Amino acid sequence: MAPERLIAFAAVAVLLIAVPGPSVLFIISRAVSFGRRVALLTVLGNSAGEAVQVALVALGVGELLERSALALSAMRLVGAAYLLYLGYRTFTSRSEILPAKSAGPPPATKWRAILDGSLVGITNPKTAVFFVTVLPAFVTPGRAALPLQILALGSIWVAIALISDSLWGMAAARAGMWLRSAPRRRILVQRSSGIVTAGLGVGLVVSGLRS
Repeated sequence: MAPERLIAFAAVAVLLIAVPGPSVLFIISRAVSFGRRVALLTVLGNSAGEAVQVALVALGVGELLERSALALSAMRLVGAAYLLYLGYRTFTSRSEILPAKSAGPPPATKWRAILDGSLVGITNPKTAVFFVTVLPAFVTPGRAALPLQILALGSIWVAIALISDSLWGMAAARAGMWLRSAPRRRILVQRSSGIVTAGLGVGLVVSGLRS
C-alpha cells in the first residue's frame, strides 16, 4: 500500500475521530461517573469493538451492510437499545457510583466496563458507516490482498481512536473527581450520566428513522 494513502487515511481518521460521537460521549459519561480506571477500561472495550467491525468489513460483511439498509438499521437499533438500558441502569442505581478518591471499580466490575465499551463500539453506527463507505476508497487494487489492506487501515483508525478516547476519558475523569466529591453532586452526576447515555440511544433511533 502506498505510503501517501496511509498518510491521507490517517489524516481523515484524525479529523473524524476528533468529532465526538456516541462512543466518546459514552466514555465521558463513564469517566465522570466512575473515574479514570473505568473510563480507560471502557476505552479498551470500545477499541476492541471497533476492531471487530474492521474484521467483519475485511471478511466481506461490510458489503452486506452497504447493500442492506435493514441490516444497518438493525445494528443501529441494537446499539440504541443497549445505550437505553445502560442509561436506565446508571440513572436508577446509586450504589454503583464511586467516591472521588476511589482507586477504581471493584474487580467484579472491570470486565463489565470492558463489555459495556465493546458492545457500544461494535454497534457504533458512526464507525460502521465509515468502515463500509469511506475506508474502501483508500484501498489500492492490485497490491496486497484487499482484506489485509482493510485490516491495516482499520488498525490505524483503532490506534488513533484509542489515543483520542483515552485523552477524553482522562480529562473527563479529572472533572468528575470534583463533581463526585460531595454526595449531592455524586447523585447529580450519576443521574446526568444516565440521561446522557439514554439520550445517545434515543439519538440513534431518531437518526435511523431519518435515514
